[in-house]
Amino acid sequence: MRGGDSVARMSVQRPRVGHIQFLNCLPLYWGLMRSGALLDVDLRKDNPDRLNAALVAGDLDIGPISLVEYLRHAEDLLLLPNLAVGSDGPVLSVNLISTRPLAELDARPVALGSTSRTGVLLAQMLLAERYGAEPEYFRCPPDLPQMLLEADAGVLIGDPALRAMYEAPQNGLQVVDLGQAWHEWTGLPMVFAVWAVRRDFAAAHPGVVKDVHEAFQRSRDLCLGELDEVANAAARWEPFDAATLATYFRALDFSLGERQIEGVREFARRASARGETPPLPAGGPEFLQL
Repeated sequence: MRGGDSVARMSVQRPRVGHIQFLNCLPLYWGLMRSGALLDVDLRKDNPDRLNAALVAGDLDIGPISLVEYLRHAEDLLLLPNLAVGSDGPVLSVNLISTRPLAELDARPVALGSTSRTGVLLAQMLLAERYGAEPEYFRCPPDLPQMLLEADAGVLIGDPALRAMYEAPQNGLQVVDLGQAWHEWTGLPMVFAVWAVRRDFAAAHPGVVKDVHEAFQRSRDLCLGELDEVANAAARWEPFDAATLATYFRALDFSLGERQIEGVREFARRASARGETPPLPAGGPEFLQL
């Protein structure tokens, strides 16, 4: 963030900014550390589900929010341009893990990981519309062995899903990468989370929001140029080697351009048809005007 005017604005109110405590957002956090931008925000780390709730409740000012929860609360939020977590193909960390072929899950128990909103709805859409399956769904903690004690399949996101991507096939389980499945189904990128600001905070502190948005974009751009370095550093404390992490980070898409917005529109259309979210306005998602 820039100079004295930024310091003056932050002295009025240091923004409460959410950060997903999963590996998929480690590259962004790396860039924030490298740029020094962490000093200018009150960073709140948590899982996606609790960050969703905090932003909706007004306990956060700015932060990532699952696409589903954004669509449900768009009247209170503005999207930050060109920031998202998604993929244009395999995402590796949003997975449906099954003990049987997906078409055989009709009327069978399927566990939905409690930290996921967009991933679990995508799995439900996929099973119903592509495989003609309407399982008996229940929510539970995102622990695959426990899930499969009571269910024939489970939906996981984040670090547990990334582990399952590599470990589950060794145990005879089918792993469906939901980012890849969406791409094969629609030909579009899948956006799992967006960055948003509360409308009331944006109106009261436009300069602060602009600075935070710029800091996140600088962070993303910095880390994308140093992904091998990020992966090597992360491998020292994560249960994945550097090559696995580098592959994962490169699978992720942190942008929100025209194709990604088209993917958002298509997901929103399908979600609203199921009664899960209100329809998007004709003009599409509303962005912060910078």
